[in-house]
Amino acid sequence: MPATRYLSADQAAEALGISVPTLYAYVSRGMLSSAPDAASKRRLYDADEVRRLARRKADGKRAGKVAQKVLDWGVPVLESAITLIADGRLFYRGHDAIELARTATLEEVAALLWECSERRIAQAPAAPLAAAQWSAWLKLWGDHTPLDRALVLLPAAAAQMPRVWALGRDAQLDTACTLLRLVAAAMISAAPSNEPLHRQLAAAWGVRSRVQINLLRAALVACADHELNASTFTVRCITSTGTHLFGAIAGGLAALAGPRHGGETTRVAALFDEAARADDLDRFLATRLARDEHAAAQPQRPLLSGFGHPLYPAGDPRARLLLQMLADSAPSRAPLAAVQSLAAAMRDTTGAEPTLDYALAALERVLGLPAGAAFTLFAVGRVAGWIAHAMEQTADGGLIRPRARYIGAYEGNG
Repeated sequence: MPATRYLSADQAAEALGISVPTLYAYVSRGMLSSAPDAASKRRLYDADEVRRLARRKADGKRAGKVAQKVLDWGVPVLESAITLIADGRLFYRGHDAIELARTATLEEVAALLWECSERRIAQAPAAPLAAAQWSAWLKLWGDHTPLDRALVLLPAAAAQMPRVWALGRDAQLDTACTLLRLVAAAMISAAPSNEPLHRQLAAAWGVRSRVQINLLRAALVACADHELNASTFTVRCITSTGTHLFGAIAGGLAALAGPRHGGETTRVAALFDEAARADDLDRFLATRLARDEHAAAQPQRPLLSGFGHPLYPAGDPRARLLLQMLADSAPSRAPLAAVQSLAAAMRDTTGAEPTLDYALAALERVLGLPAGAAFTLFAVGRVAGWIAHAMEQTADGGLIRPRARYIGAYEGNG
């Protein structure tokens, strides 16, 4: 597809895999629009519109075979310009996410995802809440898990803020910046701050090494978005009802907590503990795989928590980057060696590669971070992507309302 904004009739027809007469029929049916060329009598076709139609056609050809799996690694169910997963790579608005993770901050990636300036995010107020009120809430919930604190404090904060999410672009960005910082503050039990989020997490967890702080930064960026996973789809569904952003993000956090989603990091941590107690790693894996419910009954699911991502047959590039960076920043070789040995044994046994969940749990284990730090990294990073999806869904204006295929009894069947 040419990089130009507009295509000729021949170029558009080629991109769609149709004849030029069929292209004209598409226009007459309202499936595609065209515009006059000021320099000639020809008609021109918007490249983005042609690309969208081509993708819909390709999805339609597959839909008959996989429609029943549409919500389980099936065909796309929503159009989005935010994140692309293709050919084993991850892109944020067309930019290689792994390259961004090497140098960018989460705030810089949020600016990309939200389509605003980095300065706009940096200058936004941390949170329009009284410091004393926030401190009192933290004292009440300080002993709870990071997720529990966030799920309680977000609604409490929302109750004291104006409901201006849908009133305009500036209001959206102010709410987005506030919410991102409030989620981080709630999860690490700190006051909202304009400091870069990776530095806030490092300070809360006592991380002082420059290379380790850099690893936290990369992890947040790697977690920022991953297309329509369960939590992101939840956020879009809630947003489509017209609710305030705080409610949508709270719903995303609740979905993220499930053991098959963000909660996978906790299961990987348990796997590390089991492996550490095993006398023979190969025998441990063989036994563990034999009794694992996913391996026996759900071939599309990971063999073990933290291994084998269906969208990355050759290995999760996010995990690959973070594990490489972890190897360069590990304060002690013993925990790192255990993490690397388990991954190598799994690779030799099944061919499965580590996922992002494995890398985050490994980061928590090797750097000696508090329990739940892996989940916190996942959640704080992912909020940036959720907000981008909420913005996109608000702009779309539609209500997400899928239909169900009824398979129960029916009196009319005779």
